[in-house]
Amino acid sequence: MRERPLWLRRLSSAADLAGRVFRHRWSRRVRVAVAVGLTGITGAMIGVMLFARADLNVGPFSAEMSVAPSTAGGTEIDIPPLGSLHLDSHRGPVHLRVALGSLDQSRTEALIDNPTAITTAGDRAAEEVVSGVTQLALRALGLAVAGGLLLGALAFRDMRRTAAAGLTALVVTGGSLGLAAGTLRPDSISEPRYEGLLINAPAVVGDARRIADNYGKYAEQLQAILGNVSRVYSTISALPVYEPAGNTTRLLHVSDLHLNPASWGLIRTVVETFEIDAVIDTGDIVDWGSSAETSYVASIPSIQVPYIYVRGNHDSTAIQAAIGRQSNAIVLDDGLTEIDGLTIAGIGDPAFTPDKSETNQAGDNAGPELHTAAGEKLAQTIRDAGKPVDIALVHDPAMAQPLSGLVPLVLAGHQHRRSVQMLPAPTPVEPGPSASAALPPSPSAAAVATPPIATRLMVEGSTGGAGLRGLEKEEPTPLSLSVLYFDENRELKAYDDIRLGGTGQSNVEMQRKVVGLEPEPEPEPTPTPSVIGAS
Repeated sequence: MRERPLWLRRLSSAADLAGRVFRHRWSRRVRVAVAVGLTGITGAMIGVMLFARADLNVGPFSAEMSVAPSTAGGTEIDIPPLGSLHLDSHRGPVHLRVALGSLDQSRTEALIDNPTAITTAGDRAAEEVVSGVTQLALRALGLAVAGGLLLGALAFRDMRRTAAAGLTALVVTGGSLGLAAGTLRPDSISEPRYEGLLINAPAVVGDARRIADNYGKYAEQLQAILGNVSRVYSTISALPVYEPAGNTTRLLHVSDLHLNPASWGLIRTVVETFEIDAVIDTGDIVDWGSSAETSYVASIPSIQVPYIYVRGNHDSTAIQAAIGRQSNAIVLDDGLTEIDGLTIAGIGDPAFTPDKSETNQAGDNAGPELHTAAGEKLAQTIRDAGKPVDIALVHDPAMAQPLSGLVPLVLAGHQHRRSVQMLPAPTPVEPGPSASAALPPSPSAAAVATPPIATRLMVEGSTGGAGLRGLEKEEPTPLSLSVLYFDENRELKAYDDIRLGGTGQSNVEMQRKVVGLEPEPEPEPTPTPSVIGAS
Protein backbone atom coordinates (compact mmCIF):
# COMPACT_ATOMS: atom_id res chain seq x y z
CA MET A 1 0.00 0.00 0.00
CA ARG A 2 1.22 3.44 -0.94
CA GLU A 3 2.18 5.60 2.07
CA ARG A 4 0.18 8.81 2.62
CA PRO A 5 1.95 12.13 2.10
CA LEU A 6 3.58 13.76 5.10
CA TRP A 7 1.30 16.78 5.10
CA LEU A 8 -1.76 14.57 5.11
CA ARG A 9 -0.44 12.57 8.04
CA ARG A 10 0.21 15.77 9.99
CA LEU A 11 -3.25 17.10 9.21
CA SER A 12 -4.79 13.85 10.39
CA SER A 13 -2.75 13.99 13.61
CA ALA A 14 -3.86 17.56 14.27
CA ALA A 15 -7.47 16.56 13.75
CA ASP A 16 -7.12 13.65 16.18
CA LEU A 17 -5.56 15.97 18.76
CA ALA A 18 -8.32 18.53 18.33
CA GLY A 19 -10.90 15.83 18.73
CA ARG A 20 -9.32 14.57 21.95
CA VAL A 21 -9.12 18.15 23.32
CA PHE A 22 -12.71 18.82 22.36
CA ARG A 23 -13.85 15.63 24.08
CA HIS A 24 -11.80 16.35 27.19
CA ARG A 25 -13.86 17.03 30.28
CA TRP A 26 -12.27 20.45 30.96
CA SER A 27 -12.97 21.57 27.42
CA ARG A 28 -16.54 20.51 27.82
CA ARG A 29 -16.81 22.44 31.09
CA VAL A 30 -15.49 25.62 29.39
CA ARG A 31 -18.07 25.29 26.64
CA VAL A 32 -20.84 24.85 29.16
CA ALA A 33 -19.60 27.82 31.20
CA VAL A 34 -19.53 30.07 28.13
CA ALA A 35 -23.00 28.94 27.11
CA VAL A 36 -24.32 29.52 30.63
CA GLY A 37 -22.70 32.98 30.78
CA LEU A 38 -24.10 34.05 27.42
CA THR A 39 -27.50 32.72 28.34
CA GLY A 40 -27.52 34.60 31.64
CA ILE A 41 -26.39 37.86 30.03
CA THR A 42 -28.92 37.52 27.20
CA GLY A 43 -31.74 36.76 29.63
CA ALA A 44 -30.74 39.74 31.79
CA MET A 45 -30.77 42.09 28.79
CA ILE A 46 -34.16 40.84 27.66
CA GLY A 47 -35.65 41.22 31.12
CA VAL A 48 -34.22 44.70 31.66
CA MET A 49 -35.03 46.06 28.21
CA LEU A 50 -38.61 44.80 28.17
CA PHE A 51 -39.75 45.24 31.74
CA ALA A 52 -37.37 47.45 33.77
CA ARG A 53 -39.58 50.49 34.21
CA ALA A 54 -40.74 52.51 37.19
CA ASP A 55 -43.49 55.12 37.40
CA LEU A 56 -43.12 58.00 39.83
CA ASN A 57 -44.46 61.47 40.56
CA VAL A 58 -42.01 64.41 40.47
CA GLY A 59 -43.76 67.49 41.80
CA PRO A 60 -46.88 67.93 39.65
CA PHE A 61 -45.62 65.54 36.94
CA SER A 62 -45.97 61.87 36.25
CA ALA A 63 -42.78 60.35 34.89
CA GLU A 64 -41.54 56.96 33.72
CA MET A 65 -37.97 55.78 34.27
CA SER A 66 -36.33 52.98 32.36
CA VAL A 67 -32.84 51.55 31.88
CA ALA A 68 -31.24 49.90 28.89
CA PRO A 69 -27.82 48.48 28.02
CA SER A 70 -25.44 51.07 26.62
CA THR A 71 -21.75 51.50 25.89
CA ALA A 72 -21.60 55.16 26.97
CA GLY A 73 -23.95 55.41 29.96
CA GLY A 74 -25.56 58.81 30.55
CA THR A 75 -29.11 59.99 31.13
CA GLU A 76 -31.75 61.12 28.66
CA ILE A 77 -34.71 63.24 29.80
CA ASP A 78 -37.53 63.32 27.23
CA ILE A 79 -39.76 66.40 27.42
CA PRO A 80 -42.44 65.80 24.77
CA PRO A 81 -43.09 67.57 22.48
CA LEU A 82 -40.33 70.08 23.20
CA GLY A 83 -37.25 67.87 22.81
CA SER A 84 -34.85 66.10 25.14
CA LEU A 85 -32.00 66.80 27.52
CA HIS A 86 -28.91 64.59 27.56
CA LEU A 87 -26.69 64.45 30.66
CA ASP A 88 -23.27 62.90 31.01
CA SER A 89 -24.36 61.69 34.44
CA HIS A 90 -22.40 58.43 34.74
CA ARG A 91 -20.26 55.86 32.95
CA GLY A 92 -20.86 52.18 32.50
CA PRO A 93 -23.08 49.96 30.39
CA VAL A 94 -26.36 51.31 31.74
CA HIS A 95 -28.36 54.15 30.15
CA LEU A 96 -31.10 55.85 32.18
CA ARG A 97 -34.10 57.32 30.38
CA VAL A 98 -36.66 59.58 32.06
CA ALA A 99 -39.84 60.40 30.13
CA LEU A 100 -41.90 63.22 31.62
CA GLY A 101 -45.56 62.55 31.08
CA SER A 102 -48.80 64.25 31.98
CA LEU A 103 -49.20 67.21 34.32
CA ASP A 104 -51.59 66.63 37.22
CA GLN A 105 -53.82 69.70 37.42
CA SER A 106 -54.74 69.33 41.09
CA ARG A 107 -51.09 68.98 42.20
CA THR A 108 -50.09 71.93 40.01
CA GLU A 109 -52.77 74.20 41.48
CA ALA A 110 -51.81 73.17 45.01
CA LEU A 111 -48.16 73.93 44.26
CA ILE A 112 -48.95 77.41 42.91
CA ASP A 113 -51.41 78.40 45.63
CA ASN A 114 -49.32 77.24 48.57
CA PRO A 115 -46.02 79.16 49.04
CA THR A 116 -44.90 76.69 51.70
CA ALA A 117 -45.34 73.80 49.28
CA ILE A 118 -43.32 75.69 46.66
CA THR A 119 -40.46 76.17 49.09
CA THR A 120 -40.26 72.46 49.95
CA ALA A 121 -41.13 71.12 46.49
CA GLY A 122 -37.49 70.98 45.42
CA ASP A 123 -36.41 68.86 48.36
CA ARG A 124 -39.35 66.53 47.87
CA ALA A 125 -38.66 66.28 44.15
CA ALA A 126 -35.04 65.34 44.80
CA GLU A 127 -36.13 62.67 47.28
CA GLU A 128 -38.72 61.38 44.81
CA VAL A 129 -36.11 61.08 42.07
CA VAL A 130 -33.66 59.24 44.34
CA SER A 131 -36.45 56.94 45.48
CA GLY A 132 -37.50 56.29 41.89
CA VAL A 133 -33.96 55.48 40.76
CA THR A 134 -33.47 53.11 43.70
CA GLN A 135 -36.75 51.38 42.98
CA LEU A 136 -35.84 51.08 39.31
CA ALA A 137 -32.39 49.63 40.10
CA LEU A 138 -33.88 46.97 42.37
CA ARG A 139 -36.53 46.13 39.81
CA ALA A 140 -33.92 45.91 37.03
CA LEU A 141 -31.80 43.60 39.19
CA GLY A 142 -34.75 41.32 39.90
CA LEU A 143 -35.89 41.25 36.29
CA ALA A 144 -32.36 40.51 35.09
CA VAL A 145 -32.11 37.50 37.41
CA ALA A 146 -35.58 36.34 36.39
CA GLY A 147 -34.69 36.68 32.70
CA GLY A 148 -31.47 34.76 33.18
CA LEU A 149 -33.23 31.95 35.08
CA LEU A 150 -36.07 31.68 32.58
CA LEU A 151 -33.82 31.59 29.53
CA GLY A 152 -31.46 29.17 31.31
CA ALA A 153 -34.34 26.83 32.09
CA LEU A 154 -35.50 26.88 28.48
CA ALA A 155 -32.00 26.34 27.12
CA PHE A 156 -30.57 23.71 29.48
CA ARG A 157 -33.42 22.07 31.38
CA ASP A 158 -30.91 21.54 34.16
CA MET A 159 -31.25 22.97 37.65
CA ARG A 160 -27.56 23.68 38.23
CA ARG A 161 -27.01 25.35 34.86
CA THR A 162 -30.19 27.36 35.21
CA ALA A 163 -29.06 28.59 38.62
CA ALA A 164 -25.65 29.47 37.17
CA ALA A 165 -27.33 31.52 34.40
CA GLY A 166 -29.34 33.40 37.04
CA LEU A 167 -26.20 34.03 39.10
CA THR A 168 -24.41 35.35 36.01
CA ALA A 169 -27.29 37.74 35.34
CA LEU A 170 -27.13 38.92 38.97
CA VAL A 171 -23.38 39.55 38.89
CA VAL A 172 -23.36 41.31 35.50
CA THR A 173 -26.38 43.51 36.25
CA GLY A 174 -25.26 44.31 39.79
CA GLY A 175 -21.76 45.15 38.56
CA SER A 176 -23.15 47.43 35.84
CA LEU A 177 -25.39 49.27 38.30
CA GLY A 178 -22.51 49.53 40.77
CA LEU A 179 -20.23 50.98 38.09
CA ALA A 180 -22.87 53.55 37.19
CA ALA A 181 -23.29 54.52 40.85
CA GLY A 182 -19.54 54.72 41.34
CA THR A 183 -19.04 57.06 38.39
CA LEU A 184 -22.03 59.30 39.14
CA ARG A 185 -21.50 63.00 38.28
CA PRO A 186 -24.12 65.11 40.12
CA ASP A 187 -22.78 68.33 38.57
CA SER A 188 -23.67 67.08 35.07
CA ILE A 189 -27.10 68.62 35.59
CA SER A 190 -25.48 72.02 34.97
CA GLU A 191 -24.13 70.91 31.58
CA PRO A 192 -27.10 69.47 29.69
CA ARG A 193 -27.19 69.01 25.93
CA TYR A 194 -30.53 69.98 24.40
CA GLU A 195 -31.93 68.39 21.27
CA GLY A 196 -35.02 70.00 19.83
CA LEU A 197 -36.35 72.56 17.37
CA LEU A 198 -36.21 76.35 17.45
CA ILE A 199 -39.93 76.48 16.71
CA ASN A 200 -40.58 75.00 20.19
CA ALA A 201 -38.90 77.93 21.99
CA PRO A 202 -42.09 79.98 22.56
CA ALA A 203 -43.84 76.94 24.01
CA VAL A 204 -40.96 76.38 26.43
CA VAL A 205 -40.57 79.89 27.77
CA GLY A 206 -44.21 80.98 27.65
CA ASP A 207 -45.76 84.27 26.59
CA ALA A 208 -43.77 87.31 27.77
CA ARG A 209 -46.78 89.56 28.13
CA ARG A 210 -48.65 87.20 30.43
CA ILE A 211 -45.52 86.33 32.41
CA ALA A 212 -44.89 90.01 33.08
CA ASP A 213 -48.49 90.72 34.04
CA ASN A 214 -48.55 87.76 36.42
CA TYR A 215 -45.13 88.38 37.91
CA GLY A 216 -46.53 89.04 41.36
CA LYS A 217 -48.19 85.63 41.36
CA TYR A 218 -45.17 83.72 40.15
CA ALA A 219 -42.28 85.63 41.80
CA GLU A 220 -41.92 83.36 44.84
CA GLN A 221 -42.34 80.33 42.62
CA LEU A 222 -39.60 81.41 40.23
CA GLN A 223 -37.19 82.19 43.06
CA ALA A 224 -37.70 78.75 44.56
CA ILE A 225 -36.86 76.71 41.45
CA LEU A 226 -33.48 77.96 40.26
CA GLY A 227 -31.46 75.06 41.63
CA ASN A 228 -33.45 72.02 40.60
CA VAL A 229 -34.20 70.72 37.13
CA SER A 230 -37.45 69.03 38.01
CA ARG A 231 -38.75 72.21 39.65
CA VAL A 232 -37.57 74.35 36.73
CA TYR A 233 -39.49 72.22 34.26
CA SER A 234 -42.55 72.04 36.51
CA THR A 235 -42.70 75.80 36.87
CA ILE A 236 -42.11 76.56 33.19
CA SER A 237 -44.88 74.16 32.26
CA ALA A 238 -47.17 75.58 34.94
CA LEU A 239 -46.66 79.10 33.62
CA PRO A 240 -48.86 80.14 30.69
CA VAL A 241 -47.75 78.46 27.49
CA TYR A 242 -47.46 80.29 24.20
CA GLU A 243 -50.98 81.64 23.78
CA PRO A 244 -50.65 85.05 22.09
CA ALA A 245 -52.48 87.81 23.90
CA GLY A 246 -54.42 90.19 21.70
CA ASN A 247 -52.79 93.27 23.20
CA THR A 248 -49.18 92.12 22.83
CA THR A 249 -47.10 93.52 19.96
CA ARG A 250 -44.07 91.53 18.90
CA LEU A 251 -41.23 93.13 16.97
CA LEU A 252 -38.21 91.27 15.62
CA HIS A 253 -34.95 93.23 15.70
CA VAL A 254 -32.34 92.19 13.12
CA SER A 255 -29.20 93.95 11.97
CA ASP A 256 -26.05 93.53 9.88
CA LEU A 257 -27.23 90.74 7.57
CA HIS A 258 -24.20 91.39 5.29
CA LEU A 259 -25.53 89.41 2.31
CA ASN A 260 -25.85 86.13 4.24
CA PRO A 261 -28.58 84.17 2.38
CA ALA A 262 -29.20 82.00 5.46
CA SER A 263 -30.53 85.05 7.31
CA TRP A 264 -33.80 85.12 5.37
CA GLY A 265 -34.74 81.56 6.31
CA LEU A 266 -33.91 82.26 9.95
CA ILE A 267 -35.98 85.46 9.96
CA ARG A 268 -38.96 83.72 8.34
CA THR A 269 -38.81 80.91 10.90
CA VAL A 270 -38.77 83.31 13.85
CA VAL A 271 -41.53 85.49 12.32
CA GLU A 272 -43.81 82.49 11.92
CA THR A 273 -42.94 80.82 15.22
CA PHE A 274 -43.17 83.89 17.45
CA GLU A 275 -46.06 85.46 15.49
CA ILE A 276 -44.08 88.63 14.81
CA ASP A 277 -46.01 91.79 13.89
CA ALA A 278 -43.12 93.62 12.20
CA VAL A 279 -39.39 93.30 11.55
CA ILE A 280 -36.95 96.12 12.35
CA ASP A 281 -33.64 96.14 10.46
CA THR A 282 -31.01 98.59 11.72
CA GLY A 283 -28.83 98.48 8.63
CA ASP A 284 -25.85 96.91 6.86
CA ILE A 285 -28.09 94.57 4.93
CA VAL A 286 -25.36 94.19 2.26
CA ASP A 287 -21.56 94.42 2.15
CA TRP A 288 -20.53 96.89 -0.53
CA GLY A 289 -23.64 98.86 -1.35
CA SER A 290 -23.21 98.14 -5.04
CA SER A 291 -26.03 97.99 -7.54
CA ALA A 292 -25.30 94.31 -8.11
CA GLU A 293 -26.38 93.58 -4.53
CA THR A 294 -29.91 94.93 -4.96
CA SER A 295 -31.18 91.44 -5.86
CA TYR A 296 -30.44 90.33 -2.29
CA VAL A 297 -33.19 92.54 -0.86
CA ALA A 298 -35.78 90.95 -3.16
CA SER A 299 -36.35 88.37 -0.40
CA ILE A 300 -37.91 90.98 1.91
CA PRO A 301 -41.50 90.34 0.69
CA SER A 302 -41.14 86.66 1.70
CA ILE A 303 -41.15 87.84 5.33
CA GLN A 304 -44.87 88.75 4.91
CA VAL A 305 -44.93 91.35 7.71
CA PRO A 306 -43.90 95.04 7.62
CA TYR A 307 -40.12 95.38 7.26
CA ILE A 308 -38.86 98.65 8.79
CA TYR A 309 -35.35 99.59 7.70
CA VAL A 310 -32.69 102.24 8.33
CA ARG A 311 -29.53 102.49 6.25
CA GLY A 312 -26.17 101.27 7.57
CA ASN A 313 -22.68 102.38 6.64
CA HIS A 314 -22.36 99.43 4.22
CA ASP A 315 -25.62 100.38 2.46
CA SER A 316 -25.69 102.90 -0.36
CA THR A 317 -28.66 105.05 -1.34
CA ALA A 318 -29.12 102.63 -4.26
CA ILE A 319 -29.65 99.79 -1.79
CA GLN A 320 -31.99 101.98 0.25
CA ALA A 321 -34.03 102.75 -2.87
CA ALA A 322 -34.19 99.05 -3.80
CA ILE A 323 -35.52 98.22 -0.33
CA GLY A 324 -38.08 101.00 -0.63
CA ARG A 325 -39.48 99.33 -3.74
CA GLN A 326 -40.33 96.12 -1.84
CA SER A 327 -44.05 95.78 -1.16
CA ASN A 328 -43.82 95.37 2.63
CA ALA A 329 -40.77 97.57 3.29
CA ILE A 330 -40.82 100.87 5.17
CA VAL A 331 -37.65 102.92 4.82
CA LEU A 332 -37.02 105.50 7.56
CA ASP A 333 -34.52 108.24 6.78
CA ASP A 334 -35.33 111.03 9.23
CA GLY A 335 -38.97 109.95 9.29
CA LEU A 336 -41.65 108.22 11.36
CA THR A 337 -44.05 105.31 10.96
CA GLU A 338 -46.60 103.53 13.13
CA ILE A 339 -47.05 99.79 13.76
CA ASP A 340 -49.88 98.52 15.99
CA GLY A 341 -49.98 101.82 17.86
CA LEU A 342 -46.19 102.00 18.29
CA THR A 343 -44.62 105.14 16.82
CA ILE A 344 -41.19 104.45 15.37
CA ALA A 345 -38.67 107.05 14.16
CA GLY A 346 -35.44 106.36 12.30
CA ILE A 347 -32.60 107.83 10.30
CA GLY A 348 -29.97 106.29 8.04
CA ASP A 349 -26.28 106.21 8.86
CA PRO A 350 -24.61 109.30 7.34
CA ALA A 351 -21.40 107.37 6.66
CA PHE A 352 -20.93 105.23 3.57
CA THR A 353 -17.55 103.57 3.47
CA PRO A 354 -17.30 100.16 1.79
CA ASP A 355 -17.60 100.96 -1.93
CA LYS A 356 -16.53 104.37 -3.18
CA SER A 357 -17.85 103.67 -6.68
CA GLU A 358 -21.38 104.22 -5.40
CA THR A 359 -22.44 107.77 -4.54
CA ASN A 360 -23.90 108.70 -1.17
CA GLN A 361 -24.75 112.02 0.43
CA ALA A 362 -22.23 111.41 3.20
CA GLY A 363 -19.32 111.35 0.79
CA ASP A 364 -15.89 110.48 2.13
CA ASN A 365 -15.77 113.00 4.99
CA ALA A 366 -17.77 111.05 7.56
CA GLY A 367 -16.54 111.39 11.10
CA PRO A 368 -17.73 111.42 14.72
CA GLU A 369 -19.35 114.83 14.35
CA LEU A 370 -21.42 113.51 11.43
CA HIS A 371 -22.92 110.74 13.57
CA THR A 372 -23.73 113.18 16.35
CA ALA A 373 -25.31 115.58 13.88
CA ALA A 374 -27.46 112.80 12.42
CA GLY A 375 -28.62 111.83 15.92
CA GLU A 376 -29.48 115.46 16.69
CA LYS A 377 -31.37 115.72 13.41
CA LEU A 378 -33.53 112.73 14.32
CA ALA A 379 -34.01 114.13 17.84
CA GLN A 380 -35.37 117.36 16.36
CA THR A 381 -37.71 115.37 14.11
CA ILE A 382 -39.03 113.56 17.18
CA ARG A 383 -39.56 116.85 19.03
CA ASP A 384 -41.48 118.23 16.06
CA ALA A 385 -43.63 115.12 15.70
CA GLY A 386 -46.29 116.40 18.08
CA LYS A 387 -46.78 112.95 19.65
CA PRO A 388 -44.74 110.54 21.77
CA VAL A 389 -42.29 108.36 19.88
CA ASP A 390 -41.80 104.88 21.31
CA ILE A 391 -38.74 103.59 19.41
CA ALA A 392 -35.88 105.30 17.61
CA LEU A 393 -33.79 103.43 15.03
CA VAL A 394 -30.15 104.18 14.15
CA HIS A 395 -27.33 102.04 12.81
CA ASP A 396 -24.29 103.20 14.76
CA PRO A 397 -24.79 103.43 18.56
CA ALA A 398 -22.77 106.66 18.43
CA MET A 399 -25.90 108.32 16.99
CA ALA A 400 -27.98 107.42 20.04
CA GLN A 401 -26.91 109.91 22.73
CA PRO A 402 -28.85 112.92 21.32
CA LEU A 403 -31.99 110.76 21.62
CA SER A 404 -31.55 110.24 25.38
CA GLY A 405 -34.56 111.54 27.29
CA LEU A 406 -36.75 111.72 24.17
CA VAL A 407 -37.65 108.06 23.60
CA PRO A 408 -37.74 105.05 25.94
CA LEU A 409 -35.95 102.73 23.50
CA VAL A 410 -33.23 103.10 20.87
CA LEU A 411 -32.34 100.16 18.61
CA ALA A 412 -28.97 99.99 16.84
CA GLY A 413 -26.50 97.56 15.30
CA HIS A 414 -23.07 97.99 13.66
CA GLN A 415 -20.94 96.44 16.42
CA HIS A 416 -21.70 92.76 15.66
CA ARG A 417 -22.17 92.02 19.36
CA ARG A 418 -25.22 92.15 21.58
CA SER A 419 -25.39 94.74 24.37
CA VAL A 420 -28.03 96.54 26.44
CA GLN A 421 -27.44 99.71 28.43
CA MET A 422 -29.19 102.80 29.73
CA LEU A 423 -28.08 106.00 28.02
CA PRO A 424 -26.78 108.78 30.30
CA ALA A 425 -29.50 111.31 31.03
CA PRO A 426 -29.21 114.53 28.99
CA THR A 427 -27.59 117.48 30.73
CA PRO A 428 -30.16 120.27 31.21
CA VAL A 429 -29.22 123.54 29.53
CA GLU A 430 -29.64 126.51 31.87
CA PRO A 431 -30.38 129.88 30.21
CA GLY A 432 -27.86 132.69 30.74
CA PRO A 433 -28.61 135.82 32.82
CA SER A 434 -29.44 137.97 29.83
CA ALA A 435 -31.83 135.42 28.42
CA SER A 436 -33.54 135.04 31.79
CA ALA A 437 -34.04 138.78 32.06
CA ALA A 438 -35.31 139.19 28.53
CA LEU A 439 -37.61 136.16 28.52
CA PRO A 440 -39.44 135.45 31.81
CA PRO A 441 -40.66 131.87 32.25
CA SER A 442 -43.87 131.12 30.41
CA PRO A 443 -46.61 129.55 32.58
CA SER A 444 -47.85 127.50 29.65
CA ALA A 445 -44.35 126.20 28.92
CA ALA A 446 -43.89 125.23 32.57
CA ALA A 447 -47.20 123.41 32.52
CA VAL A 448 -46.20 121.14 29.63
CA ALA A 449 -42.65 120.51 30.85
CA THR A 450 -42.07 116.83 31.60
CA PRO A 451 -39.09 115.07 33.09
CA PRO A 452 -36.79 113.32 30.59
CA ILE A 453 -37.51 109.70 29.74
CA ALA A 454 -35.07 106.96 30.77
CA THR A 455 -33.68 105.69 27.46
CA ARG A 456 -32.58 102.10 26.91
CA LEU A 457 -30.10 101.40 24.10
CA MET A 458 -30.28 97.87 22.67
CA VAL A 459 -27.52 97.00 20.21
CA GLU A 460 -28.16 93.88 18.14
CA GLY A 461 -25.46 91.44 17.06
CA SER A 462 -25.11 90.38 13.44
CA THR A 463 -28.10 88.46 12.09
CA GLY A 464 -25.92 87.49 9.14
CA GLY A 465 -22.97 86.34 11.23
CA ALA A 466 -21.04 89.34 9.85
CA GLY A 467 -21.21 87.86 6.35
CA LEU A 468 -17.91 86.60 4.93
CA ARG A 469 -15.91 88.54 7.53
CA GLY A 470 -17.55 86.34 10.15
CA LEU A 471 -15.34 83.48 8.93
CA GLU A 472 -12.07 85.37 9.38
CA LYS A 473 -11.65 84.16 12.98
CA GLU A 474 -11.29 80.60 14.25
CA GLU A 475 -14.79 80.75 15.75
CA PRO A 476 -17.47 82.00 13.30
CA THR A 477 -19.52 85.02 14.35
CA PRO A 478 -22.89 83.81 15.73
CA LEU A 479 -26.17 84.85 14.11
CA SER A 480 -28.11 87.06 16.54
CA LEU A 481 -31.61 88.52 16.60
CA SER A 482 -34.10 89.54 19.27
CA VAL A 483 -37.86 89.44 19.80
CA LEU A 484 -39.29 92.48 21.63
CA TYR A 485 -42.64 92.34 23.44
CA PHE A 486 -44.74 95.49 23.98
CA ASP A 487 -48.00 95.80 25.92
CA GLU A 488 -51.07 97.87 25.12
CA ASN A 489 -49.45 100.88 26.82
CA ARG A 490 -46.57 100.71 24.29
CA GLU A 491 -44.15 99.68 27.04
CA LEU A 492 -41.39 97.12 26.51
CA LYS A 493 -42.27 94.15 28.74
CA ALA A 494 -39.66 91.55 27.76
CA TYR A 495 -37.26 90.49 25.06
CA ASP A 496 -35.83 87.21 23.81
CA ASP A 497 -32.20 87.12 22.70
CA ILE A 498 -31.77 84.37 20.08
CA ARG A 499 -28.26 83.27 19.14
CA LEU A 500 -27.29 80.64 16.60
CA GLY A 501 -23.85 79.19 16.02
CA GLY A 502 -22.00 80.95 13.21
CA THR A 503 -21.96 79.90 9.57
CA GLY A 504 -21.62 76.11 9.38
CA GLN A 505 -22.79 75.50 12.96
CA SER A 506 -26.25 74.56 14.26
CA ASN A 507 -26.42 75.15 18.02
CA VAL A 508 -29.20 77.46 19.19
CA GLU A 509 -29.50 79.49 22.40
CA MET A 510 -32.38 81.65 23.56
CA GLN A 511 -32.58 83.75 26.70
CA ARG A 512 -35.70 85.47 28.00
CA LYS A 513 -35.27 88.82 29.76
CA VAL A 514 -38.34 90.27 31.48
CA VAL A 515 -38.06 94.03 32.00
CA GLY A 516 -38.33 94.88 35.69
CA LEU A 517 -37.32 91.46 37.02
CA GLU A 518 -33.62 92.30 36.93
CA PRO A 519 -31.76 95.49 37.87
CA GLU A 520 -31.60 98.00 35.05
CA PRO A 521 -28.24 98.17 33.28
CA GLU A 522 -26.10 100.99 34.54
CA PRO A 523 -25.71 104.04 32.27
CA GLU A 524 -22.45 103.85 30.36
CA PRO A 525 -20.34 106.57 28.76
CA THR A 526 -21.68 108.01 25.55
CA PRO A 527 -20.93 105.55 22.70
CA THR A 528 -18.26 106.81 20.33
CA PRO A 529 -18.35 106.07 16.61
CA SER A 530 -16.56 102.94 15.51
CA VAL A 531 -13.69 103.12 13.06
CA ILE A 532 -15.24 103.81 9.68
CA GLY A 533 -15.59 100.67 7.61
CA ALA A 534 -14.74 98.36 10.51
CA SER A 535 -18.24 96.92 10.74
